[in-house]
Amino acid sequence: MKKVFYEKKGRRYVPVAEYDNNFLDSFPKGNHLVMVHPGGSSRRFNIDPNYAAMIAAGRVAEDAICKAIVESQKLRPASTPITETQRALWRALAASFNKEEMALIRPAARDAADAAVTAMMKEADKLLEHPTVRKSFEKFLMICELVKKNETHN
Repeated sequence: MKKVFYEKKGRRYVPVAEYDNNFLDSFPKGNHLVMVHPGGSSRRFNIDPNYAAMIAAGRVAEDAICKAIVESQKLRPASTPITETQRALWRALAASFNKEEMALIRPAARDAADAAVTAMMKEADKLLEHPTVRKSFEKFLMICELVKKNETHN
């Protein structure tokens, strides 16, 4: 719903602001960071992704990512879970047709990517459990904030 707000200037009402709930949560093209915390949220628009850190984290977490992708890509029944008896009967039926993957689905590539990103985040969390790594990372974030503040004042 679009709403226009007016302010009285002299004898006339002049539009001063617009509100449109359809566009309230929209984002322009680009990379953005949204942080939600109790009592509010913040948005940073047009963030440059740190590809070097992402690639480095990916290399560190490579084994965990591969395991997550393999696990997420396992074949499974297309409908509800089946019992062990049903599974045995299914295998017997599949063997009679000489096909192992009858009516099974493979998850989407997006599911594999999500599993890989989750694995990467878990590996990063493991590294951040070490006090020295955590402290170093916090210092890095503090320096980033100081640089940002300094850039806005120049």
